[in-house]
Amino acid sequence: MTKIKVYTKTGDNGTTGLFSGERVPKHHIRIKAYGTVDELNSWIGIIRSQKIKQEQADELIKIQHDLMYIGSELANDSANNKTSGIDLIDKKDVDTLEKWIDRMTEELPTLKNFVIPGGQPSVASTHLARCVCRRAERIITELNQDSKTNPVIIFYINRLSDYLFTLSRKFGLDFEIEEIKWTPKQKK
Repeated sequence: MTKIKVYTKTGDNGTTGLFSGERVPKHHIRIKAYGTVDELNSWIGIIRSQKIKQEQADELIKIQHDLMYIGSELANDSANNKTSGIDLIDKKDVDTLEKWIDRMTEELPTLKNFVIPGGQPSVASTHLARCVCRRAERIITELNQDSKTNPVIIFYINRLSDYLFTLSRKFGLDFEIEEIKWTPKQKK
C-alpha cells in the first residue's frame, strides 16, 4: 500500500482547489470562511483538551464534528452540496445549541454588564474561541453576499458564539472564578 503524501505542490502558485475542482487564490473569501471555521475548530479542541466536565467535553466534540461539516460545505462552491456527498448542517443542530445554552443559563447568575474575559485558562480560551467564531460569522456573511450559502450555517455560527459566551461563564462558575464586570466610566 502506497502512503499518500501530505504535500501536493499544487498550491505553490498561491491557489487551492475547491470541491468542484476550480482553483482559486488562497486569499479568496471562500477560503477565508472555511479556514476561519478550521481555526475555530482548533480553538475548541484546546478548550476540550483542558480539565473540564465530561458533559462539556461531549458537547464540544459534537460541535467540532458540526464545524467539519460546515467547513466542508463552505469548501464546496457547487449550488447543490448533495452532489458532492456532503452532509449539511441542519436546524436541529442549531436547536441543540439553544438547548445547551438554556440549560447552562439556568445555573448562572443574571448578567447585567459585559464581562472582562479571563481569570482561568478554560474561561479565557472559550472567550478567544467566541471571538474567532464572530470573525467566522463576519466572513461567512460576506461570502453569502456573493455566493449564497446554506442559511443554517449563519444561524449555527451565530448561536455557537452565544454558546461559547455562556460556556465561558459556566466555566467561571465551575472553577469558582469571580466574573469581572465591565462598567463604563461615568462622565463628570
